[in-house]
Amino acid sequence: MLTMSLNWALGSGTGGLAAGTPRAGRALTVKRRLRERRRLRAAAPDGIPPMLAQSRLPSLLFLLPRLRSLAPGLAMSSATGTVTVQQPLNYRAGARVQPADGGQLEEVFEPATGRVLCKVPCSGEKEVDLAVQSAKAAFKIWSQMSGMERCRVMLEAARIIREQREEIATMETINNGKSIFEARVDIDISWQCLEYYAGLAGSLAGEHIQLPGGSFGYTRREPLGVCVGIGAWNYPFQIACWKSGPALACGNAMVFKPSPFTPISVVRLAEIFTEAGVPKGLFNVVQGGAATGQLLCQHPDVAKISFTGSVPTGMKIMEMAAKGIKPVTLELGGKSPLIIFSDADLENAVKGALMANFLTQGEVCCNGTRVFVERKILDTFTKEVVKRTQKIKIGDPLLEDTRMGALINRPHLNRVQGFIKQAKEQGAVVLCGGDLYVPDDPKLKNGYYMRPCVLGNCKDDMTCVKEEIFGPVMAILPFDTEEEVVERANATKFGLAGGVFTRDIQKAHRVVAALKAGMCFINNYNVSPVELPFGGYKSSGFGRENGRAAIEYYSQLKTVCVEMGDVESVF
Repeated sequence: MLTMSLNWALGSGTGGLAAGTPRAGRALTVKRRLRERRRLRAAAPDGIPPMLAQSRLPSLLFLLPRLRSLAPGLAMSSATGTVTVQQPLNYRAGARVQPADGGQLEEVFEPATGRVLCKVPCSGEKEVDLAVQSAKAAFKIWSQMSGMERCRVMLEAARIIREQREEIATMETINNGKSIFEARVDIDISWQCLEYYAGLAGSLAGEHIQLPGGSFGYTRREPLGVCVGIGAWNYPFQIACWKSGPALACGNAMVFKPSPFTPISVVRLAEIFTEAGVPKGLFNVVQGGAATGQLLCQHPDVAKISFTGSVPTGMKIMEMAAKGIKPVTLELGGKSPLIIFSDADLENAVKGALMANFLTQGEVCCNGTRVFVERKILDTFTKEVVKRTQKIKIGDPLLEDTRMGALINRPHLNRVQGFIKQAKEQGAVVLCGGDLYVPDDPKLKNGYYMRPCVLGNCKDDMTCVKEEIFGPVMAILPFDTEEEVVERANATKFGLAGGVFTRDIQKAHRVVAALKAGMCFINNYNVSPVELPFGGYKSSGFGRENGRAAIEYYSQLKTVCVEMGDVESVF
């Protein structure tokens, strides 16, 4: 992740086939590709995995392992604008299924082109119940397996993800719009998550407590039952692994509802779990929007809910869970501070600011979008940030040298543009970007692109400083003293993350200790090792993803007291 951060901020990339292959070599490559295509078609006309079917263009998404050895850049870039989804995206009892009572169809778009990838029916009450009952049946088997048995299955799932990294990352990019460069990192974090919790599965244990007179007590760590995971659209596959990893390690089953904007890749995770050997039905996928999520939260056989998304939706989920006295994990929004002191390594601080604002087109909940810069370096820092921001390569997210792809959909793009317009009306100055971007490639003309934006002359009471924009918009604010900046940094309803850049390590620890945020960074930003807990304070939610801490939220403790003598009775 640290390597990714450096390369992303510097804008490095390979540039694909056209930039580095001689003309004769390209011609030979095309001939080989055509021969390979004819051979594959003759050998296995029905051998393309069922999830995606593509138009008759040079590359087929799921033949990428073969095509990569021939022409990696061309194979990836030509997949943009060619994919249509034909198979069902619900997954129940170990198979893809159409929902038993599918409601209205939701259009799913390819952000890079604006094309409709598919139309997905929303799951109704009957389908939700079937998925929950499927998970409930599988739970009876999985929960009785030993931790080491669960460990081996989860390790196999991690191996399959690692082996299919390129295909899954490509699928994620097509549905989400982020660069293939970033998507590969997401998939790496995903299999690392499953490996980590596989390692913990065999070590989960209670404790033995000696009591007077030879009596004793002990505790058992037991699974909860059927857990519901509700994911977000910015990290579809990774969030599903973050939720299912600890859940399955503890012996639970899961019904997962992805965002209706990004329904595609999570179904592949469900298939991988089945291939790895989990009981059929242990991990089910239901598609739909708010109504489907409500049915899941209110289902009497659901034991726990884990949600990643907006604050208003998190409040509704918490309210529904309270009526059933169900535990919840809420990973909600943020408006995190990034504090740059004058003694910071300027080069590193600039790269950190880019990472804290423009990763995944700025669609990251923990982004450090309030960039507080000590006044004595304000001009120098701002000038360098603007220069680097203007060099970020925008465009086809499947090209190797692209560093910023498309925002998730048109309404969200319009919303981000609205924030920038309002910021200017309130006195902020657009130092660069903020306008729509139309790539030269004609197939991308209807995609949801904008230039990353840096705002200057910002004040703490501006809407762009107070509200979560969830787009590539950085607000720069000057400060003079440590005490002042800490007070201003904490003056927000959010508390998800915070960052500090300084060479003074004592000051760094002092400031992060004072920040009211659940995830803090010192001289880096947006690093997400699965070993460390992730979650927020205040309106950013509670509970934790990742680390050993997540085990506490997917298990319950039973106490057993054993009397070795006669019962002492007061009667």
